[in-house]
Amino acid sequence: MTNIFRKLFGGIDLTWPKLIIAAVIAGAVTAVIALIPALHYTSFIGITTTFEIWILFGIMIIMNSRSPIDSAAKCFVFFLISQPLVYLIQVPFSIYGWALFGYYKYWFIWTILCIPMGFVGYYMKQDKWWGLLILAPMILLTAYSYLLYFSDFMFSYPRYILLSLFCAAAMILYPVAVFRDKKIQTTGAVLGACAVIVCTVMCLLNKPVYSADIISNNEEHRFDDTYTVEFANPKYGDVAIVYNQQFEDYVIHADFRHSGDTVMTITAPNGEKMEYDIHIERDTYKLNRK
Repeated sequence: MTNIFRKLFGGIDLTWPKLIIAAVIAGAVTAVIALIPALHYTSFIGITTTFEIWILFGIMIIMNSRSPIDSAAKCFVFFLISQPLVYLIQVPFSIYGWALFGYYKYWFIWTILCIPMGFVGYYMKQDKWWGLLILAPMILLTAYSYLLYFSDFMFSYPRYILLSLFCAAAMILYPVAVFRDKKIQTTGAVLGACAVIVCTVMCLLNKPVYSADIISNNEEHRFDDTYTVEFANPKYGDVAIVYNQQFEDYVIHADFRHSGDTVMTITAPNGEKMEYDIHIERDTYKLNRK
């Protein structure tokens, strides 16, 4: 494994043509993933929304650059090509059309920041203990992704397991891959492992819940607090009929705790039942009356 790390993080002859080709491939693959609905609630979606995979690319570019200026320039150009390409490829297939580029502003700011980050990041190659301070923000950003995706994993098990494992492994292994000094490697790996443990405990103590008012009174659905409601399988969460002060009427409120499919049943005082098929995702749901 050490030989693999040395090859990927310092053993690649990263010429400009190779960098540009890699940027085009990264942007194209990201766009394709974003366009495939079946991948939207899987580990593959991370590259389209969060930093963890792009941090890996950035560190590899830094470690295979020849000078601080070379590192800054290559990081900047890589993201300047790949990020707009992600949106450009999606334009013909998106209902937003060219307006999709409104989301690029956020990534463009990070692209500009790649210049100082690439320049400073190059000094990790000096293999000094303070290199851990340079690496720390990248590990912290990866830790934030781990918090998100481990929580999503808990909600949608077994989905997101690959991305959660990637983030956890990256937090521990980046110091091992970047540095050659054994003491720095060990210290960094231990700190990364501690970060993984802390993030994991935080997620376990704050189990994910998606709350939503899923049905309100209308011509099709009529109910009040004399009715009862339940999920066929209680693992998907809690559901109740509550009075909504804003609507001044009763609504069915759900606290979803797991993704998947179940049946929701509303029972009237006279025993009459209304059944609904419900499909639950981490941040959305679909409800159909049976």
